[in-house]
Amino acid sequence: MSNVSRLDLDGRSLQIVDLAAAAEGRLERLPHILRILLENVTRTAGEDAERSRSAILRWLETGRSEEEIPFLPVRVLMHDTTCGPALVDIAGMRASLAEIGGDPATLNPVLPVDVSTDHSLSVDVFAQAGAVRRNMASEMRRNGERYRFMKWATNTLSRFRVHPPGTGIMHTLNLERLATVVAEGEGDWAGWAIPDAMIGTDSHTPMVNGIGVLAWGVGGLEAESVMFGMPSMMRVPDVVGVRLTGRLRAGVTSTDLALLVTERLRRIDLADRFVEFFGDGVSTLSAGDRCVVANMTPEFGANSGYFPIDDETIRYLRDTGRSPAAIALVEAYARRQGLWFDPAAEPRYTDVVEVDLGGVEVSLAGPQRPQDRIPASDTVRAMAPLYAARTQARAGEGPGDGAVAIAAITSCTNTSDPRLLVAAGLLARKARALGLVPKPWVKTSLAPGSPTAERYLRRAGLLADLEAVGFGIVGYGCTTCIGNSGPLPPAIVDAMTDRKILPVAVLSGNRNFPGRVHPQLEAGFLASPPLVVAFALAGDVNRDILVDPLARSAEGRDVFLADLWPSGDEIDAALADARAVTDFGEAYAEAEASADWAALDAPATPLFPFDPASTYIRRPPFAAPGKGTRLGRYAAHPILVVGDDVTTDHISPASAVLPGSETARYLVERGEDPKDLNVYASRRGNWEAMLRGLFAAKAVRNLLGPGIAPGSTIHAGSGEEMPLWRAAARYEAEGASVVIVAGERYGMGSSRDWAAKGAALLGTRAVLAVGFERIHRSNLINMGVLPLRLPEGTTPETLGLRPGDLIDVDAEPGRLTSRSLIPVQVSRSGTGVARFDTVAAIETTLEVCVLKAGGLLPLILADALGRSDIAA
Repeated sequence: MSNVSRLDLDGRSLQIVDLAAAAEGRLERLPHILRILLENVTRTAGEDAERSRSAILRWLETGRSEEEIPFLPVRVLMHDTTCGPALVDIAGMRASLAEIGGDPATLNPVLPVDVSTDHSLSVDVFAQAGAVRRNMASEMRRNGERYRFMKWATNTLSRFRVHPPGTGIMHTLNLERLATVVAEGEGDWAGWAIPDAMIGTDSHTPMVNGIGVLAWGVGGLEAESVMFGMPSMMRVPDVVGVRLTGRLRAGVTSTDLALLVTERLRRIDLADRFVEFFGDGVSTLSAGDRCVVANMTPEFGANSGYFPIDDETIRYLRDTGRSPAAIALVEAYARRQGLWFDPAAEPRYTDVVEVDLGGVEVSLAGPQRPQDRIPASDTVRAMAPLYAARTQARAGEGPGDGAVAIAAITSCTNTSDPRLLVAAGLLARKARALGLVPKPWVKTSLAPGSPTAERYLRRAGLLADLEAVGFGIVGYGCTTCIGNSGPLPPAIVDAMTDRKILPVAVLSGNRNFPGRVHPQLEAGFLASPPLVVAFALAGDVNRDILVDPLARSAEGRDVFLADLWPSGDEIDAALADARAVTDFGEAYAEAEASADWAALDAPATPLFPFDPASTYIRRPPFAAPGKGTRLGRYAAHPILVVGDDVTTDHISPASAVLPGSETARYLVERGEDPKDLNVYASRRGNWEAMLRGLFAAKAVRNLLGPGIAPGSTIHAGSGEEMPLWRAAARYEAEGASVVIVAGERYGMGSSRDWAAKGAALLGTRAVLAVGFERIHRSNLINMGVLPLRLPEGTTPETLGLRPGDLIDVDAEPGRLTSRSLIPVQVSRSGTGVARFDTVAAIETTLEVCVLKAGGLLPLILADALGRSDIAA
């Protein structure tokens, strides 16, 4: 390998890629993101290294490129509900390998894989002592079978580690414990110093970008390919620079900045593009501030929200208990390699967006999309269209329209920044002193990102204040933000049933799509943690939260937000009382020593013993030798036609399995308790349960006809309305092809691969959409489903598709290339009514190979056996 040098540090001598030499004198012109990718390809791409290195340098000519490069991460991070389906795939592929004469043990990760257990915890108990213990007990009871399956993986797979329930969410675990920023290599890279570049199976993986780790979210399927040694192929990416200037004003939080950045960046197309922050304003932000902004990367539509390494990175590593040797390596490597941030630098970017930090105001986002930022005072205007669109609520006692049903300080976006949690605690302290409590219909909760939060809040004396106003800790998991909010308060349910009120959620999370937080809630606002507490005290959003009274004190005096909002000096003083470097190691060690986890019994055999009667773990039909490609020339029925902003939550929900649903009927028929069916996120190892939940969210409208129930369609041959999974089975029996047609931003939201697995199980050969979100597009390809972009001006509405219409697609494998034109014709009653060219939403030659193989899993199986015949 050329361009190799050495870094000498404290008696150690480590090999490094000489980035200055590899960049041929142009390193300072490259964005930091491309500097890290340059290191990666120079070190890992083998015979392709020189071509890939040159491709990155040629990017400087225009700030754009169509050339492909391979990327090999240092490690993979997953959470339990993406790990579960991936492990089911691996167990299924191992079984298939054994059946066709291979060695199942050859399917093993070739790089470290860490798994958090954070997506299953539900808020059943809140605002009372013992909530953490009781919620955890319910989690272990409901998910014991899944967790034993995960322990089978730790017993059987190499380089595979599961962090048990109670150790926090994957993003905080990554920030506080796993991320090295710069790593000493292992295996083939022992004796090297290398950037800690990684991928994670959650769209919010870029949160770790806030401390200088280049990471992005992928689907579980792509992660599987990387686990087994396949590089992640990508075009040399566009890098959009966001220049930050000025400084945040007093009283403005990092949440407010994150919402403004999300609003601004959603206005431009960032699909498959990376974002990097630069300018002197960056230096005014703490690592916590930066992580809050970076967390919102999927909401603004990019791959990354990267902040380069600087003194704030070093301060964060020191504050979270990293070793002095590890911290010294980060600083020495970053300075030597040109990866240290210079606030005056002006690298070359594809485009530049300007953001003045001084112009950020106290904000919310909502009531239905995270990019819809509003001033915090503007909730009345924002809710007006929702009120007007439905039957007016009847007057009565108790909660009315705009009542806050859920007020949740959630784990992901905000609680990884202690400053925001401390601000919420200080606001709670002042409210407590005035005798304020939340309105009785508000479900309150605090779910920090890691167990360290309990320690620093208690040390600062703020935990008791939060508990006094209903915000006691309910557990360490995603909870409300992922839809595991538990049952709504009875007063809200009764008012919705009897008086048709439209309540809202207020949460410090990152998504508020209709039905996301709770399947019965159509409206929600994203807010900083202190604002969440304030809205719980107010009890509704029918006010200007900045000016109008929130409540009355015990003495009958009006209390305003200004009376409660903590100053910067108050927050600084409380943080000084709260911090203890030793908390991090001690809290995680205690959580890892979970007696409940240790007590789980799990097999240690190379083949997992699938139980045909299980309602959680079923061998999937797609983790087997392929049936062949879905490409070709065919006439297909549109099985589903949907409009804009259909998210992965709408396609494949994570929330509770509702009584009376198709999935509920399936589970009850197999002996499950109809009163405790768990959440869809916990059922992702059972393809039959997930198949029945597809597109069943209340907000989904099948535009094939008026009044079609969510999760249903009209079967063209019979004219009957039926569940999608039944219609798909009938079309398959008839030998008919099906496609899905969608609008803009199709598949936005979580990275869940089940949204694509479900489409594949319905027999979908192609999805024709106005636009795709990045991860879902990739997931569709990895399931062998062709994503096609409709031409400008052609939408599901303009096509006016009806049952019986046919869509002719000419996608012959031999002519398919990245972004190739695919002819399409729409026929009605045997007559062509529209002809147009779609664009294959394919980015790399590897994606073409995956589609020709019928999907990624057949390709992995073929590679494991060294055969090409089983992928076709």
